[in-house]
Amino acid sequence: MRCFWMTLPAAAVLAIAAPAWAQQVQYYDVPPGGRAHDVAVTADGAEVWWTVQRGGGHGILNPETGETVIIPLGEGSAPHGVIVGPDGDAWITDGGQNAIVRVDRETRQVRVWPLPEDTGPINMNTATFDHRGRIWFTGQTGFYGRLDPATDDMKVWAAPRGRGPYGITTTPSGDVWYASLAGSHIAKVDLDTGEATIVEPPTPNQGARRVWSDSRGRIWVSEWNSGNVSVHDPRDGSWRTWKLPGEAPKTYSVYVDETDKVWLTDFAANAIVRFDPATETFESFPSDRPGAQVRQMLGRPGEVWGAESGTDRLVVIRHGD
Repeated sequence: MRCFWMTLPAAAVLAIAAPAWAQQVQYYDVPPGGRAHDVAVTADGAEVWWTVQRGGGHGILNPETGETVIIPLGEGSAPHGVIVGPDGDAWITDGGQNAIVRVDRETRQVRVWPLPEDTGPINMNTATFDHRGRIWFTGQTGFYGRLDPATDDMKVWAAPRGRGPYGITTTPSGDVWYASLAGSHIAKVDLDTGEATIVEPPTPNQGARRVWSDSRGRIWVSEWNSGNVSVHDPRDGSWRTWKLPGEAPKTYSVYVDETDKVWLTDFAANAIVRFDPATETFESFPSDRPGAQVRQMLGRPGEVWGAESGTDRLVVIRHGD
């Protein structure tokens, strides 16, 4: 695929005060109307990527200058998730093209791997790489799948309870787990057969939306319907659950940083929330604008990033942990 891109003026940057352990909260404007959905930051911190869901683009922010670049991904594109692959490139789940998309970081070339034609649109959501270099992905209409970029082998499986697969993560040992929003469960995937084994959270109908592994291989779950954050330990089958602050939280995303602090987004509170499992305490970072709707958190050591889909901004919390 030929690659075209456009460069936009440097974005407005706003820094605000933060707690003592958090050095800075900073916002970056991105081109309006794109509904910035998911976000990822490169290992060196030199680029921050986001999915331009309305407009079908791969957004690139230079956090030092605020300059943004948008690369079109293809006709009909409507990307959802973006992650940094083991090759350092951007890997995107594109619901509009019903495909996995890679954008080469150096050349900006775009490559598209469409799902098998007989699969049909699966409302692609998020992705993760296993330790064998294969990318796993979810589709909310009731599917999950796997692509081996080395061989172009693509496989798609029907989820055992139909609609719902959403968030997905890889543990330090290489296991892959996904969360089912509509199905209110999490599931572990057999890396060879693709079979998914369901694990039920303790709260019924909790709406498990996204999942993330900590350094111990425990699976943290953001529960959209219940407003909880839960953790499952596969070693002993145990669960623990905490309610986010406020009367009716709506927990969207979850991300575990390098110190095993848990970051969440709460649509009801219009805030990013940090949970410390050691002290079982929450710290809230409300947006300075209404309707932020941060749909994903990702980061690198010392930095946690989100995309405010409702305000056309990216946000970073630089912390001193």
